[in-house]
Amino acid sequence: MLHIALLEPEIPPNTGNIARLCAATGTALHLIGRLGFHLDEPSLRRAGLDYWPAVDWRRHSSMPEFEKAIAPARVFCFSARATLSYTQVTYQEEDCLLFGGESRGLPASLLQEHPDRTVCIPMPAGQVRSLNLATAVGIALYEALRQLRSW
Repeated sequence: MLHIALLEPEIPPNTGNIARLCAATGTALHLIGRLGFHLDEPSLRRAGLDYWPAVDWRRHSSMPEFEKAIAPARVFCFSARATLSYTQVTYQEEDCLLFGGESRGLPASLLQEHPDRTVCIPMPAGQVRSLNLATAVGIALYEALRQLRSW
């Protein structure tokens, strides 16, 4: 099973859409640190529709708690500041794709801890800083699934 992890997500509809994506693909969802919303927020529930019961999700209060829970899985950090494309990675079962909050991304210190596993989704036009979080998760997850599944 693949894992999607969100470090301090801020926008409930993004997290709801990602939860729905995880339910549709059998991917575990990890919510880490301080969230920018309450888990019972209507917009979070609305974006996830009635799929929340089908989501394999876990809540972690901190990065160290998350890292302990997910070990020995490989963690790939997604950052607009990275140079290695997400398509240049050979994904494995149990890998985790980690994304930061919408306004900040992942902290530089975390990216420095995983320099060989920090990847980006290239944006050749160069006219925007980053993609919407739910869009980025969908792109990355489906590349990993494409490599691992034959559906």
